[in-house]
Amino acid sequence: MLRIYCPYCEEHREEDEFTYGGEAHIVRPQDPDALSDKEWGHYLFHRKNIKGSHREMWFHAAGCRKFFNVQRNTVTYDIEAVYKAGESAPSANGEAGA
Repeated sequence: MLRIYCPYCEEHREEDEFTYGGEAHIVRPQDPDALSDKEWGHYLFHRKNIKGSHREMWFHAAGCRKFFNVQRNTVTYDIEAVYKAGESAPSANGEAGA
């Protein structure tokens, strides 16, 4: 089980308190009506599914009820960085700003 740090509550909590929200930093199309069915389907369903360092959204369902982002290694399950929604994604070395 993962122990996840919530940047809003400023505490490490058990994974059971959180809900996985999918890949982070997905940009919604500006004009969805202008997209073809294929382009819309790609936006909805195609994700990177990276082996290694991956940025994810998580929701603290049993706590502050806020979304935040986690950079996690999908091979080792190590959490490399945690940052609030709306903040810049961390660089490769785990520091915010990239």
